[in-house]
Amino acid sequence: MAAYKDLVGQKITKVTSNPGEPKTGQMWYNSTTGSLRGLAILEAWSSASPLGASAYRFGSAGANNGAVIGFGGGPASSVSNVTNEYDGSGFSAGGNLGTARYVLAGAGTLTSGLAFGGNSPTPGYRNETEEYNGSSWTEQNNLSTARGQMAGGGSQTAAFAAGGYTGTNSNATEEYDGSSWTSGGNLGTARRDVTGSGTQTAGLAFGGNPGPGVTNATEEYDGSSWTSGGNLNVSRKEMGGAGIQTDTLAFGGQEPSHSNKVENYNGTSWTANSNTLATARYALGGAGTSSSALAFGGSPSGTAAEEFNKSTNAITAGAWASAANYPAAGYGGAGCGTSTAGLGFSGQPTAWNTLTCKFDGSSWTTSGALPSGRRYMAGLGTQTAALASQGSTIGGSGDETTTEAYEFDGSSWTAANDASNRKFLLTGFGTQTAGVTCGGSSPSVGPNLTTSEEYDGTNWSTGGTMNTGRANLAGAGILTAGIVYGGSNPPPGSSASETYNGSSWTTGPSLNRGVFALGGTGATNSAALGMGGYTSAPTQITGTELYNGTAWITQPNMATARGYNSLSFGTSTSAVTVGDYPAANTAEIFTGETTAGNITDFTTS
Repeated sequence: MAAYKDLVGQKITKVTSNPGEPKTGQMWYNSTTGSLRGLAILEAWSSASPLGASAYRFGSAGANNGAVIGFGGGPASSVSNVTNEYDGSGFSAGGNLGTARYVLAGAGTLTSGLAFGGNSPTPGYRNETEEYNGSSWTEQNNLSTARGQMAGGGSQTAAFAAGGYTGTNSNATEEYDGSSWTSGGNLGTARRDVTGSGTQTAGLAFGGNPGPGVTNATEEYDGSSWTSGGNLNVSRKEMGGAGIQTDTLAFGGQEPSHSNKVENYNGTSWTANSNTLATARYALGGAGTSSSALAFGGSPSGTAAEEFNKSTNAITAGAWASAANYPAAGYGGAGCGTSTAGLGFSGQPTAWNTLTCKFDGSSWTTSGALPSGRRYMAGLGTQTAALASQGSTIGGSGDETTTEAYEFDGSSWTAANDASNRKFLLTGFGTQTAGVTCGGSSPSVGPNLTTSEEYDGTNWSTGGTMNTGRANLAGAGILTAGIVYGGSNPPPGSSASETYNGSSWTTGPSLNRGVFALGGTGATNSAALGMGGYTSAPTQITGTELYNGTAWITQPNMATARGYNSLSFGTSTSAVTVGDYPAANTAEIFTGETTAGNITDFTTS
């Protein structure tokens, strides 16, 4: 018998504490606990960031749960051409399909995808084929037969379409070579709402509706003909699927009730997986592999997404949680600092006028009051070196906007030099000695300002002119790497974002939806978080989006819908937000997704 060292290339070591970054296959003896330990394989579904809007009966493709696209979808009354891209952290908008449709099929990857078939109100079942390059779709040669509700699989240059509905159930198969479609072998059972996985020469089709009802039939494709495989344990249709012919994961579907069941196929038979979906649903998107899959959208969940992982890592999904209540209820304040050393100040109504509070990660402590009460001001800096600038003095409707600025030293506020521009509903980012305030509104100048000012700890100077004037926007970052996003121009909300390099503004990617009066945090212009606000008055939202330097992607929703929650601070992975219009003292704290080795005890029995 081979020794452990010969198998894995290292000895079992004796340690008093677990290694900080254990490697797959590594084992050690922990003398403190008296146990043999190592990394164990863990398989589980975990909550993922939601879609920005409800979607079902769409096409999907992707190589793993960190690179997935979903496209089209919806009922006949609201057919979509939208593409959603998932990068393992959240969803962002991709290029729109050329032809809006639902119950279409997909193949390939996020950067080399394929969409084909589907249905739309006019003219009905479709034969259009489009290729995706990671940013845009291009029309290709059509399917020979217009149809929807079919199985799809393979790559952008070697795909298959099987079964589906043309007005009657179909058993036809077509193969795509990167240019055109040709006929392949027929399925043994004609059916619609069938799910597919695998490749053009080793494909799988399972479940569906042979009319009437649902089936558990599975068929395998070798590139020319289909043969019967092992039956699903539970008959169903409109499932999600991921994997290859000899290792596929099937999840969700309709039995006819909504299903959360999961099964694994090993090339011969299906086995029920005890790790079921948290949300039962059908007509969902599915992509990836049997060990790295994504389930998203569907009916009736709409926006929910879940990741499946089989690895030695335990994944804790990002989430919002309740934080200690702020000492008073209000809205329209300002904040700065980190989630364990944060500062909140000013706002509306009277109880927030001059209130200043420190947050240590678990509780709030009242500190020195602002000399002049106000709301809708810019706040930036740290808990011990903050700047409060401009805003509207309390009791006014905007006519009392001010240029006043104050510095905080960790215990009290002192007057600083006045800013040049009198405005409110602005935002700010940076530090007390290298800060920026920008945007906003002024009754004497206009409702959507493009002006920005820089503060060096003593004096103010004119900064670059923003590309899009707006008020009620959010900001994050530092003077030489800042970002602003959202706002009203006028309502409903703006989806625009811009980055600042210390002298000029550059238009950035759009948010997934227009929003104003939101909260914002972030350390740089490549790691910012936006939460809450309004898409249009008077309804606040729970939505959260993360900017990763390339695109805005969805994040887990807050528990409470909020607006005018500009009293927010922290980073893109650890943030706090407070308040709501017309007045609230509730706070929430965000923790981003984390991954850690799944360390467990081993025995010799």
